Amino acid sequence: MEMGKAERKSFMTGRMGRSLAALVLAGVLVGCQADEMYMGTGPKHLREVSPQVKAKLAELKMDLQSPIMIRIFKEESKLEVWKQTRTGRYALLEDFDICKWSGQLGPKIKEGDRQAPEGFYQITPGLMNPNSSYHLAFNMGFPNAYDQSHNRTGSDLMVHGACSSRGCYAMTDQQVQDIYALARDSFKGGQKSFQVQAFPFRMTAENMARHRKSPHMDFWRMLKTGYDHFEITKVPPKVDVCEKKYVFDATPLVAGVPFRASAQCPKFDVPDAVEVAVATKQKQDEAVFQTQVAALDEKEAREKRWKETQTQIASFVGNKDFNAEGEAPATEGAAATAVAAATPAGAPTQAGTQASTPSGAQPGAITPPVATQAVAAAASGANAAGQTPRSGADQATPRPNGAFASLFTGASDSAPANAPAGTDVAATAFAAEGEAPNGEKKGFLKRWFTFGGEEEAAGDLPPLTPEAAAAAATAQAQPAAVPVSKVPAAKP
Repeated sequence: MEMGKAERKSFMTGRMGRSLAALVLAGVLVGCQADEMYMGTGPKHLREVSPQVKAKLAELKMDLQSPIMIRIFKEESKLEVWKQTRTGRYALLEDFDICKWSGQLGPKIKEGDRQAPEGFYQITPGLMNPNSSYHLAFNMGFPNAYDQSHNRTGSDLMVHGACSSRGCYAMTDQQVQDIYALARDSFKGGQKSFQVQAFPFRMTAENMARHRKSPHMDFWRMLKTGYDHFEITKVPPKVDVCEKKYVFDATPLVAGVPFRASAQCPKFDVPDAVEVAVATKQKQDEAVFQTQVAALDEKEAREKRWKETQTQIASFVGNKDFNAEGEAPATEGAAATAVAAATPAGAPTQAGTQASTPSGAQPGAITPPVATQAVAAAASGANAAGQTPRSGADQATPRPNGAFASLFTGASDSAPANAPAGTDVAATAFAAEGEAPNGEKKGFLKRWFTFGGEEEAAGDLPPLTPEAAAAAATAQAQPAAVPVSKVPAAKP
């Protein structure tokens, strides 16, 4: 059956559209794979940079063989490659996610501490390793003059591939191949060495404030000076060491007098424009730093006061297991046993099983937890001498944990309206709603605070009326069951 002209046109248009979309998608996928998976051919140390990096070089108008510089940030897990532009200043060419680095924030101190180094290092052609068992690598040159002046030890600290680190900065094989190729080409262009600046984090005032309590703060402030020199000039600073500290962009006033790492610094000069710009930046950063520190200190003080308040409230209501830090109490198992013991025999537990009764304990009796005292006894508190629940002055009745006990025990504020006769019960932190035998409403405050006269407050209450006594006797015969809370202690 032949298609009409319009139908054939629609069919062909749709078919061509689908084919074009498929070709575009295939091109995108191939492009992504070329950028992300490009490994090149031939000896790995001689391969060209990836098409992605080539495209950026062209976009930024950078020469393939112009000098490079590398910055490393531990906390952000970033490795940046900066390259000199035709203006002489450097611009960011590419940043790579560090696959893995070992240790903590802070400098490497000794061999075997598995710390990745921090500081300023110069990489010469002799530190490049084309035959690395980790695809490709270059040695960072640790320990440098500064490290040696502080007797720091370590060896073979690398930037390499294979994503495995024991004191090194590990990249993926494809990443390190691009980094290696960029360094190799810069040496071909005449660069004698390139600088690696390794920092714990981006040296901003906010980050310095966050880490203000670190024992490495003085060391990091010194690194920040070199960081600021580059931020101002966008040219890698000249780095020297004297008096066991880094100095940047310094030129001795007496020609030929060298900087010696452990010796006194000779008189030197820093270009005025750089010195003034760096001083201005550091003054601004210091103001931000002080503001951030004040805000962080105030926040910590508020948190400390709140934890102290939580602890005081918990102590007031008798919840000694409360932990303001949010950690589980050590007596969690004992508390769970106490809750199970307080459950009437035959009643289902949270897991749907029957609660067990400890040896020697009556069914439904409360076994006090390790750190909290059991809350009330049974609702019927009359003794054998005929005392009513309200006039039992001679018989001590256990008191609940306190007015705020439910904040930490999760106790329920209600009870079943009708409990079967003869059921063993245990009171919780909250009494049941309803009317007292004398007709008073048992509201929240009435359950916890005494509003009567001095006699009632002292516990020596007047005898009840015959009607109230009859009501109390009825309540004694059929006590209202009040469940024990099974909710674990929680923060307010």
